[in-house]
Amino acid sequence: MEVAAQVLGSMAAAAVPPPLRGIARFDPRKRARLGGTPIAAQLETDKKFRELVAESLETAWPELVASLAEGTVPPAADPVLVAAAAYLTRPPGWPDLVEQARADLERSASVDTQREQAESRLREQLAAQRASAKEEVDRVREQLRAARAENADLRRKLHDVRERVKAAEERAAALEAETSEARSRAASANGAAETELRRLKERLADAERQLEASRRAAREGRSVEDARIRVLMDALQDAAAGLRKELALPTTISRPADYVTAVAPGEPSVSAVPARALANDDPQLLDQLLAIPNLHLIIDGYNVTKTGYPTLTLADQRARLLTGLGGLAVQARVEVTCVFDGAELNGPVQVSAPRGVRVMFSAPGEIADDLIRTLVRAEPPGRAIAVVSSDREVADSVRRMGARPVPSLLLLRRLGRG
Repeated sequence: MEVAAQVLGSMAAAAVPPPLRGIARFDPRKRARLGGTPIAAQLETDKKFRELVAESLETAWPELVASLAEGTVPPAADPVLVAAAAYLTRPPGWPDLVEQARADLERSASVDTQREQAESRLREQLAAQRASAKEEVDRVREQLRAARAENADLRRKLHDVRERVKAAEERAAALEAETSEARSRAASANGAAETELRRLKERLADAERQLEASRRAAREGRSVEDARIRVLMDALQDAAAGLRKELALPTTISRPADYVTAVAPGEPSVSAVPARALANDDPQLLDQLLAIPNLHLIIDGYNVTKTGYPTLTLADQRARLLTGLGGLAVQARVEVTCVFDGAELNGPVQVSAPRGVRVMFSAPGEIADDLIRTLVRAEPPGRAIAVVSSDREVADSVRRMGARPVPSLLLLRRLGRG
């Protein structure tokens, strides 16, 4: 009936025998238990249904069905399963096989009864042994109480002896204390002087460390400001040189027309690009940005590589991107900084940076997005900065700081063009 219940669940609704259609909708775990009687009746009267169930049984236990067809029963087969297989497949002499399975079950039940009787006798023997053991434990406990009483008496005697020894030791200690007191008074003056000297040395060392820290902070502050001013001056100088070259101006400082009042054209900047309507994925947009004098191009490394070639390993992604950036730096003659996320790294990564390309990893606990924002903030106001990243949050933040965001796909197309 369990096998038939499983077959009912897999049959098409139209193929289910009419008496069992309601049972076929039962939960699989309840189908055999609640619909056992109708299923058994249908197996007895419906040969086609019984043969269908027999086919499922033959698929599940082919060796058992083959053995029954030959008139033999496997030694280790479950008698219930043997009887069910014989009833469903009906090989020659199948009633004898069912009767033999029933006899096996009765013998198994008889063996179980004998085993239960043996277990009962063993439990009785165990109870007798436990009672004997309890008596032995009580006897040992009585001996233990007597030993504890004797031990307590010995402890009291030992305590008296220790008290007398302690009194003698205290008298000896008092004499020793009087002797060492004089030594302590002599050493205390020397110890106080040494303590004061160590305290003064520590204060002097702290003052020297604070002074050195202040000097280092002042030097670093001046170096950062000097670098910002130098970069700004270089940007202004390159912009002036590029404008003079673009307009073919003479090398003289002024001409009479220079004193005529008029509106001067604006200098090239990232905010003025593109000059005409260009899509964000148009390679000409990046070409116009690279033409700006003294441009600083900052690349979100893994954002670009995972957009262009995500199937490569991280090391291969870095190598492929840096190779392309090396050629771009030589062609465009701009400052190129490539930033990789190093927050999850256990240590520095060995990278061979091409000439003209600065490679940076974010510090532990810092993501590459934060390092990119720090690089943008470090530049002086007015310098042309372009940030290559398809991260919307990065693009919005650098745009507010005056930099021009560029999609990663645009750089990939520029590098692929060569």
